Amino acid sequence: MWGASLIGSDTQLNQRSYYEASVQRGPARAPLQEHLKVDAVVVGAGFSGLSAALEMARRGLSVVVLEADRIGSGASGRNGGQAIVGYASGQGPFEQQLGREDAERAWAMSVEAVDLIDQRIAEHGIECDRRFGYVYVAETARKARELRAEMDGLAARGIAVDWAEGADARRLIGTDHYAAAAREQRSGHLHPLKYALGLARAAEAAGVRIFERSAVTALQRGDTLVARTARGQVSARFGVLAGNCMLPEHGPEVAPEIAARIMPVGTYILGTAPVGAELAERLIPGDAAVCDNNFVLDYFRFSADRRMLFGGRVSYTTMTPRHLQATMRARMAAVFPELGAVPVEHLWGGFVDISMNRAPDFGRLGHNLYYLQGFSGHGVALTGLAGQLVAEAVLGQAGRFDLYARLKHHRFPGGALLRTPSLALGMWWHRLRDAV
Repeated sequence: MWGASLIGSDTQLNQRSYYEASVQRGPARAPLQEHLKVDAVVVGAGFSGLSAALEMARRGLSVVVLEADRIGSGASGRNGGQAIVGYASGQGPFEQQLGREDAERAWAMSVEAVDLIDQRIAEHGIECDRRFGYVYVAETARKARELRAEMDGLAARGIAVDWAEGADARRLIGTDHYAAAAREQRSGHLHPLKYALGLARAAEAAGVRIFERSAVTALQRGDTLVARTARGQVSARFGVLAGNCMLPEHGPEVAPEIAARIMPVGTYILGTAPVGAELAERLIPGDAAVCDNNFVLDYFRFSADRRMLFGGRVSYTTMTPRHLQATMRARMAAVFPELGAVPVEHLWGGFVDISMNRAPDFGRLGHNLYYLQGFSGHGVALTGLAGQLVAEAVLGQAGRFDLYARLKHHRFPGGALLRTPSLALGMWWHRLRDAV
């Protein structure tokens, strides 16, 4: 039904994850079973929560992270692994609300967010199959014109772009499916769960304590914050809410005033058996990540062991689409007919948080409780920067954090009962428009 609880379906969606099958997690961290007093408590052990914890610990604060499930078990450990410059919203909301100068500052920080990934990989020795190269593709002539305008914007901001259209597009993507393609080298991809686990190890090495299976069900606000779990509590001077769309599922009263500004969107990835090196290079030259520019988009890449990881087929109803594997396989085969007969070995998904305008939603509740949400599918890079900005703000350097906090966000229309079906109808309209 509309608006059903995400927790059960979210658990089911992760049972055939390629990412989970290709890592060794090691022993689980113990759940919280005591009362602790620290400088900062972080809710959520995904990219943004771990990044905030790491950066605060490096600045001398004592930090505890409380995770409802396991490290990286949410969107951070399930996503397409694409680390991209820019924002899902484009520059529009930034220019309209902040003005051109600050919008350009926000753009530069999105590039910094990608660079920050590589700084952390190098500093902490994180093995996460990092690759560079990103191909944007367009299916129709109209979408090709839109893509060209977007690529001209990248080029104007100093990102070198290789443009190809018509038959020449095959130089960048090995299929006749697309009317145009463009490649840039600042963006790329990685194994997101390996990266999340690497961030967790780096945070723990800096002194952070991480507790798994420790959902925060209540949060007392004030000069001292008190985060309560089933068997313990943490008192802290500062708090960071980094649970995104799963936060209200575990603690509906933790931060209800921000929960209505994001929506959970299901997204799904199919993983094939490995293919040969020659075929992989022919289909996606240079091992890039690829994404089309439809509103309801497809995104795909090869894993380090040359499995096609083909993502898309979003759901705006919280219900997993019927015949998901067959539908995903058909979509993949429409793009790459050569993969139509390759066995499917993995199929998984999860929920990401989107905001109404697709721009990130960062801010404060009171003077000492920060929240990070609304990454809208661009979180692989931006989450890391978000954590750094929180640490800066906690230590009194809030200028960069406040640039994002100035963005205004609206609740999704329809209230608790109707907002999900309203969004589903809106997405149906966008699907029709994409086909034109």
